Amino acid sequence: MLEMARAVRAPLLLVCSTTSAHAVDDFDTQVAHLRKLAMLAVPLGVRIAFEGLSWGRFIDDVPGAWAAVSAADRANLGLAIDSFHLLAKETPLDVLDEIDPNKLFFVQLSDFMWSAPSTPDERRETARHLRVFPGEGAHSAAVADLIRAIDRLGYAGDYSFEVFNDDYTQMQLGRVTERARRSVGWITDHVSRRSLPVRRPVAA
Repeated sequence: MLEMARAVRAPLLLVCSTTSAHAVDDFDTQVAHLRKLAMLAVPLGVRIAFEGLSWGRFIDDVPGAWAAVSAADRANLGLAIDSFHLLAKETPLDVLDEIDPNKLFFVQLSDFMWSAPSTPDERRETARHLRVFPGEGAHSAAVADLIRAIDRLGYAGDYSFEVFNDDYTQMQLGRVTERARRSVGWITDHVSRRSLPVRRPVAA
């Protein structure tokens, strides 16, 4: 995957916490593996963003992922936050206060239609088949609050949509891209313009 990232000139590789039944439940080993991956990526000019899957075997939330990234302590290793996993685990936003904004490398956005799934299997199935765009789901206010909190943290990197939905795969491409466009508009109207501070110098 590192070689592929270099081949397509991708500056960032997203990696997720393991779900393997053969994984080792040892924090120091997990940190060592992340550190090794980051070191292998250095000569290729690739940064690594680590994400805790909400059905991960040992690391399944933002605090756990951040603890591993922080302990590994490599310049090209940072954190990825996915709004689905944060909402599905009902992670409070004050956990973001512990994160170094310079180590937040990537943010993914999506929503879903009901309250937080209660089991890892339910979270996995919802994530893989039933996500919707921000502004379409049952957690619009929470998604907006998350974006505001990330902005206050000082994040200046990229956002993406990660929306897996079986219904969307049956639609014409134009209809799905139009929904994505409307979601961008929803974020702009309900978060950026109305809620975030205006970032420009004030005249004396």
